[in-house]
Amino acid sequence: MRISFTKMHGLGNDFVVIDGQAQILPELSPAAVRNIADRHGGIGCDQLILLEASDKADSKMRIFNADGSEVEACGNAARAVAVLLGEKAALETAGGVIALTPAEGGASVDMGTPRFGWEEIPLQMPMNTNRMPVAWDGLENPAAVNVGNPHVIFFVENVADVPLSDLGPQIEHDPLFPERVNVNVASVKDRKTIELRVWERGAGLTKACGTGACATAAAAIRRGLTEKRVIVHLPGGALEIEQAGDGRLTMTGPATESFRGSFEWDDFA
Repeated sequence: MRISFTKMHGLGNDFVVIDGQAQILPELSPAAVRNIADRHGGIGCDQLILLEASDKADSKMRIFNADGSEVEACGNAARAVAVLLGEKAALETAGGVIALTPAEGGASVDMGTPRFGWEEIPLQMPMNTNRMPVAWDGLENPAAVNVGNPHVIFFVENVADVPLSDLGPQIEHDPLFPERVNVNVASVKDRKTIELRVWERGAGLTKACGTGACATAAAAIRRGLTEKRVIVHLPGGALEIEQAGDGRLTMTGPATESFRGSFEWDDFA
């Protein structure tokens, strides 16, 4: 069985997008996802994106990390899908329905309202999610936010000084986070600018993380560190995050189609 795909990226966070509405697909197994995502023996990607029919929205987006795990949300992938669809659309995800608006060179995505309750992150036990009384090797008092998926955010002086490749997996798998967690280290440069690095749950260090940018902006706004419209600079480029009066977050930034191709399913199943 030959499967068509589109390779895309948002600020270097790359995806294999498979349209399951246009072709009949076998069930994706974690092993197949890992094989497709492998950068040496497969196509290579941070996430595999599967589009399916939806009875709640125009389409449904399922998101699989490179390790084969399925997750709830991906902001960069949402922008990529917006570019692929080429028109305004409502997109169902496991984290809720989001609104896509293509724009020149990318898209804007209504990411919904951030959630701050400890049980909404979720955490293993009740605690103040604005300034959590926990620490890992010098990283302390983070904020926790759910923007369709769980994030923990550490505000630091210099993001380059944090050994995120070492601390990221430790924090991701800490029992405090029963569904694991995305780990963000952020430096507020001024009231309108944030620098950010992200260890992404199930994918590791990434050049960009759209939900990480949204979660970090929401945490910074909640602490009074920034205005409600900020530019978040990641290793792969910048995203604009804006919080409306009702609390909803809009993310705007680029997304690009790299190439299209096809593969034999049995080569990766």
